[in-house]
Amino acid sequence: MRVTRRAAGLLLYRQRGDELQVLLVHPGGPFWAKRDAGAWSIPKGEIDADEEPMAAARREFIEELGSPPETKGDPVALEPVLQAGGKLVIAWAQEGEFDPAEMVSNTFELEWPPRSGQRHLFPEADRAEWFTLDQARRKLLEGQRPLLRQLERLRGD
Repeated sequence: MRVTRRAAGLLLYRQRGDELQVLLVHPGGPFWAKRDAGAWSIPKGEIDADEEPMAAARREFIEELGSPPETKGDPVALEPVLQAGGKLVIAWAQEGEFDPAEMVSNTFELEWPPRSGQRHLFPEADRAEWFTLDQARRKLLEGQRPLLRQLERLRGD
């Protein structure tokens, strides 16, 4: 498969008792509104032409969630993953905290319904939530699931 676009993101994780949890976002807009399993993503987005991937990952986290996470330690680069549509996702794992109740996503404009001439604003991400790794495997887009396996190896789980 050919890489058509590049995106950068941050896989934020935390330890809660015996369970490792990851923060995922649900995409906003009408296409994703009724989808749950296999629809969630790490906070990520397109890398601008003159932008370093890590800077893009931090920028996208803030754009999708409204503020940066409280982090511990340094981010660890994960092996990039190629999604089905040809998007290469470059990601970092970092321990940290973020309160999903504080989420304020940026918006995008879309004609909806299609060919109606009506334009509406939708949030880029409509919600964020912490999930255990087992839950995240069901929620996360299939093309991003290898990032969870990499996090497990990194953490020695």
